[in-house]
Amino acid sequence: MRTTSLTVGLVLTALVTAGCAGDGTDTEGDGTATDAPTLRPTASPSVTASIFMPPGQSEAAITYDETAVPEGATSDIQVRVENGETYVQFTGTGLEADRDFGAHVHTQPCGEDPADAGPHYQNEADPAAGGGEPSTDPAYANPENEVWLDFTSDDGGNGFAAATVPWEFRDGEANSFVLHDHHTMTEPGEAGTAGDRLACVTVAF
Repeated sequence: MRTTSLTVGLVLTALVTAGCAGDGTDTEGDGTATDAPTLRPTASPSVTASIFMPPGQSEAAITYDETAVPEGATSDIQVRVENGETYVQFTGTGLEADRDFGAHVHTQPCGEDPADAGPHYQNEADPAAGGGEPSTDPAYANPENEVWLDFTSDDGGNGFAAATVPWEFRDGEANSFVLHDHHTMTEPGEAGTAGDRLACVTVAF
């Protein structure tokens, strides 16, 4: 997996977050590109910084739609675990401007086929899902049981989102971060769905 050092990841995040923060408004809940959380865990982060490339050219960050996620766009993902809670932050640059994205943590590493990343990671697995059927029950497909990082890119193609969940990932069961075509649905029968998979970053959460 192509990753950079902690220093490079933090510098990238600092630069992009500074550009995205704009008026400094804290609206983390709506997942827009101008969000900037006011409180963050103090534990040292795990950082995965990558550059999106077409399938076959990278195993770290793959774009399946070069309009939405052009080759050369960047991803910086930070993960902090503290006191039984997990904080996940995504910062992207070079994305399609003024566009909604859905984003979730998935179970399997990225591959040349968008489906290779598997389903969403769930803290409590939906017993009705599996066998190729995704979880669409809001009791399981929700931002408390999964990690959702929906956002809207700004006019410069920058994106930022962050989420905190009151649990920790099980070792080896969360392995990628996937960008989707639109914000995540919440209604029964479609909860957790966000359209086509546009890009994927392999991350050992």
